[in-house]
Amino acid sequence: MSPVLQVILSGAVMLAIAVVFGVILVLVSDALTVRRDERVEKVEELLAKSNCGGCGRAGCAQFAEALVKGEAKLSDCRATPAANKEKIAALLGGGDVGEETVAVVHCSGGNACFDKYDYQGYGNCASCELIAGGVKACPVGCIGKKTCADVCPAGAVTVGDGGYSVVDKRKCISCGACIDHCPKGIIGRIPKNAAVFIACSNHGKGKEVTELCAHGCIGCGLCAKNCPAGAIAMQDGLPVIDYSKCTGCKTCVAKCPRKCIFEH
Repeated sequence: MSPVLQVILSGAVMLAIAVVFGVILVLVSDALTVRRDERVEKVEELLAKSNCGGCGRAGCAQFAEALVKGEAKLSDCRATPAANKEKIAALLGGGDVGEETVAVVHCSGGNACFDKYDYQGYGNCASCELIAGGVKACPVGCIGKKTCADVCPAGAVTVGDGGYSVVDKRKCISCGACIDHCPKGIIGRIPKNAAVFIACSNHGKGKEVTELCAHGCIGCGLCAKNCPAGAIAMQDGLPVIDYSKCTGCKTCVAKCPRKCIFEH
């Protein structure tokens, strides 16, 4: 056999082997490919895309996959609007949409709450809390050093002139970042359409509270006594609102002598 023929034959054999292996690789790759449920992309498109982590997942993409697999509940996400949740529930054949909520700061002390000392350190609530439980005389008084504002991914939290944190319900996505990072544990969630909320977290007696803060709830019970819907009950010295009964009349706001019930 001539050298030229040998070269051609060798090339043909190598080409044939390459083709065979190429076909095998394609078949194996196709067999091992993990098929992604097409619903995942549709669900992800309907989510808020805030990637806030409030659902306990790394981001909206991971949460969408968990939803489709049945490993997460739709109500775990608080950032997505109710209308989009309804669409996701229809796409997945059901699911608890949950109530739309926003965060509120249950304190209105701020500058009206007396200081225990003159704090000169780094301006952060967590660091301030390390020194004698924070600068405020009230053990559950808002420190006002902007930890909640710093961690809010939506820019919904600010510290106003009053010296305490305020949440803008129009911007709040209810992710819970401020709730998790508040060293005093005084930030909570209420229904987005709520008309009022209690802006105090001190369960102390009236005299004790007045010695600490000019705005603190003294537990007089006037809000509960005058609520026409019976939506307020006193629990351990503080009013608690049953939002399923509240009509939004705001009688409690008018009757509160300490002005620690806020319109929302």
